Amino acid sequence: MSATIRIRGGKVYDPIHGVDGEVRDIGVRGGRIVALDPREPVTQEIDASGGVVMAGGIDMHSHIGGGKMNLARLLLPEDHRRGLEPAALPDNPLELPSCGTCIPGTLATGYRYAEMGYTAAFEPAMVAGNARHAHLEMGDVPIIDHGAYVMLGNDEMFLRLLHEGAPPELLRDYVGHVVHATKAMGVKVVNPGGISAFKFNQRKLDVDEAHTHWQVTPRQIVGALARAIHEIGLAHPLHIHASNLGVPGNIESTLQTIAALDGLRGHLTHVQFHAYGREGPKKFSSAALQLAEAVNANPNVSIDVGQILFGQTVTASGDTMRQHANAELGSPRKWIGADIECDAGCGVVPFRYREQSYVNALQWAIGLEIFLLVDDPWRIVLTTDHPNGAPFTSYPHLIRLLMDKGFRDEQLAKLHPEVAAQSALKDIRRELTMYEIAILTRSAPARLLGLADRGQLGVGAAADVTVYRDAADPEAMFTTPAWVLKDGVPVVKDGRVIATPAGGTHFATPGFDPGIERVLDARTDAYMLPHRRYQVIGHDELCSCCNGGRLLPAACFPKAL
Repeated sequence: MSATIRIRGGKVYDPIHGVDGEVRDIGVRGGRIVALDPREPVTQEIDASGGVVMAGGIDMHSHIGGGKMNLARLLLPEDHRRGLEPAALPDNPLELPSCGTCIPGTLATGYRYAEMGYTAAFEPAMVAGNARHAHLEMGDVPIIDHGAYVMLGNDEMFLRLLHEGAPPELLRDYVGHVVHATKAMGVKVVNPGGISAFKFNQRKLDVDEAHTHWQVTPRQIVGALARAIHEIGLAHPLHIHASNLGVPGNIESTLQTIAALDGLRGHLTHVQFHAYGREGPKKFSSAALQLAEAVNANPNVSIDVGQILFGQTVTASGDTMRQHANAELGSPRKWIGADIECDAGCGVVPFRYREQSYVNALQWAIGLEIFLLVDDPWRIVLTTDHPNGAPFTSYPHLIRLLMDKGFRDEQLAKLHPEVAAQSALKDIRRELTMYEIAILTRSAPARLLGLADRGQLGVGAAADVTVYRDAADPEAMFTTPAWVLKDGVPVVKDGRVIATPAGGTHFATPGFDPGIERVLDARTDAYMLPHRRYQVIGHDELCSCCNGGRLLPAACFPKAL
């Protein structure tokens, strides 16, 4: 018989059910939330009185698996040692040796997420031809559930089909086939067409600029992918890394990318890097207000921020075009660029964000402005684009910045004096509430991913539960939860791992015409050898990749099959 647990007397924050700090008990049995009679005997009782109870955190955009992360670890070995000495072994006998701060190893990734109260994280840039490796690496991350978005829009086949004027239903079936074959949770496009264009020696690609070889534009790519995803019925909208990341004035590209959706749903990712103007003496300014106004005016659009925080990290991205341009800014001065055959690309550049850098300080302010200016918390998700803006372990610090204006002003005063004096951030008085933090870190990502039984604490939901000690300092509170339950099993107590189960794998199950494989074979040149690179990952193989963790298929709801 499975254990029955009562979490007693905590202040519950469950935005999906409108519960805002009500004191109530939570019952757990068989890995699910259950209704318990107050007199019912239980196997274990957890005293949450005076504490805060939320669903387990869900990180919707965190680079935790795939080739680029191994490249980042290889490029920055100093992140995994102390001087010439290896990092100290863990003092917890349940933790296998694993280390790293900017780019922790797979094992440390799971331990650190769980220790903060997170129970799921999603890899946002899985290359189709490398999907097996990505699943293997994510499967090595203990405790937390995971999934991935497959990268399309720079692959040879999609660009060829679009160039040839393929009908929308053919593009739809191709996208469905790739999602099915790679066991992806969604689809991401990175610098639409730009990774491919870079290989043809283009060094920029604006939204309405044609790819020099395929003669298609980013606007066409975004529109075609968004429509294919809509027709397939994927819960998560097209995950968009827009054109011109990091370029002054790129707010225009971002606004045009929103327009390219033509009313269809789209999720713009790490938007802090896409909200820059050209105002002021340094020709680099915040366009957070313009972006927030566009998001507020377009209910089809959701975003995550990609907040930067100060210190050493490493940027790892499929956007080879922009990483090549940023390579000279690397700190330390080294980088890796890779061509992933006919699929995508990869660029890895170490970076240190500095408080006294005008650009870095402004980036910090822009991200916080976006968080505080977007009206609807259900369409914005808390991220640092780990590790690009900062390691995910900095989330508690970010949460305090959003909840505590006094603390935020103290940090602003430490920055480059021109930014501190001129930033609109100093005049924004909003402080996010505990309820809003629960939305940004739990309920909104669950809803945007279609995870109906996650991110909530209603009867029947998965028993992913975090109990925090209420504290005046949100950073301390969110750093060390009192308890974390994963599928009803206590995995963390007082911020220390006490169990290391294998997490589950989320993936979508789209419908499509299987005849697409014959169409693709007919269009596959010898140098692509052939499209068997997308050979379907079966359920048994996926289970093996993921260390026997549960398979968690997500239903799709086709719109126009």
